[in-house]
Amino acid sequence: MRFLTNSLAKKMWLTVTAAILITILYSYFLSYLFYEKIYVENVEESLLAEGERLALEYQGGPLADDLREKIDWYNSKSETEIFIVSNPRELSACLPFEIDYQTLIGKEEREELLKGNAVQKLGYEERFDRKIMGVIIPLLDENRLQGIIYLYLPLAKISEITQGFAYLWFIAAMIFTVVSIVLGTMLVKKLTKPLLDMKDAAEHVSQGHYDVHLAIDSKDEIGQLAHAFNHMSSSIQKEDERKRDFLANVSHELRTPISYVKGYSDALMSDMVQSDEERNNYLRLIHREAGRMERLVGDLLDLSKLESNEYKLEKMPLPLAQLIEDALEKYKPFIQEKGLELHYALDPDIIINGDEGRIEQVIQNIMDNSLRYTEKGEISIRLYQIKEKCWIDIEDTGIGIPEEHLNNIKQRFYRVNKGRTRSDGGTGLGLAISEKLVKLHQGELIVLSEVNKGTTVRIMLPVLEMD
Repeated sequence: MRFLTNSLAKKMWLTVTAAILITILYSYFLSYLFYEKIYVENVEESLLAEGERLALEYQGGPLADDLREKIDWYNSKSETEIFIVSNPRELSACLPFEIDYQTLIGKEEREELLKGNAVQKLGYEERFDRKIMGVIIPLLDENRLQGIIYLYLPLAKISEITQGFAYLWFIAAMIFTVVSIVLGTMLVKKLTKPLLDMKDAAEHVSQGHYDVHLAIDSKDEIGQLAHAFNHMSSSIQKEDERKRDFLANVSHELRTPISYVKGYSDALMSDMVQSDEERNNYLRLIHREAGRMERLVGDLLDLSKLESNEYKLEKMPLPLAQLIEDALEKYKPFIQEKGLELHYALDPDIIINGDEGRIEQVIQNIMDNSLRYTEKGEISIRLYQIKEKCWIDIEDTGIGIPEEHLNNIKQRFYRVNKGRTRSDGGTGLGLAISEKLVKLHQGELIVLSEVNKGTTVRIMLPVLEMD
């Protein structure tokens, strides 16, 4: 039994075969019952018609001898057994089998006969080993029952009637069964082939081969499942590529500071340093590279938390202008050191529902990039409201970003100029973290830029409506 149920194709084949056999048997027995019903009804109608024709010979009054003779003559010529009696009790002497008068003509049957209605009787007779259909026709004269005509006919067994029909049915059923099973098997194969293809494709995916694509163009549930599988495979492939890129980028980012730390520490430990000034210079370099690794690990932890669904913001009503001003204070010395100008226009009435530390982190990440890539000119910050949202525009006059890089600039570790970024300490995660934080505040972060003219980072956040 397990052999027949260890695959969907076999189960479907068994289901189709069982459905075909059940349909054939049900059709046969249904036809059998209908045929029997039609046969019995036809016999009954024939007996009624025959009895009513004979009753037309009765002219009233007591039953005449010539009427009895006519009925006897007709009985000798007909397949039906016909008797005419003036008293129903006389039937027991005429019939070749015993009858119970009260059972044959009870009170209800007698009332029907007195109304002029015929009475039909159906019963089993052991002597004939079959059912007998009987019809009683009343002979009335002025509402008085003068006699009856009794007609009966042993019914043929339905197996006798349908014997030839059964042979033909059996042959037709065998042909129908063979054809149906062949067509059903072809249908099962057609239906299960996409599922087998999906099984093979799933095994390939489980082995790390994510480039599998199912060529199934049907629009039904199987086609939709194949489309979902292709989408899943592509998503896994992209995620796997992102994971590989992520690991490669992390390794690449850590390799330089680790090599610096190891090289300078080896020099210090092997007494290759000739002077205190050189020793202090090596220590400063080790401290710088350790700080770079610390920032990278911190950014990676932040990004990991933000990409999990477990990260929770500690939101509260925030006066956004004040928060931005406080965040900018730490940058004023660096801006003056680079000879840049800082301009800002902040709407003091804007209140948002946000996490103070995380919003400040977004501002700082963007300001870090602006300072890093702006050598001359200015940095300006604007805070204003449009309908239910506030806009923060942080604009610089730096080197700008080529248009072909704008769609990817918010990806992890994506850099337009990798060499420059490594040299000045960036991790390549600032915009990725900022976008995650903005989205957690139900906002949006957009980067607009033009080469040699500057970059604008626009943050849109929902404003907290104060009652």
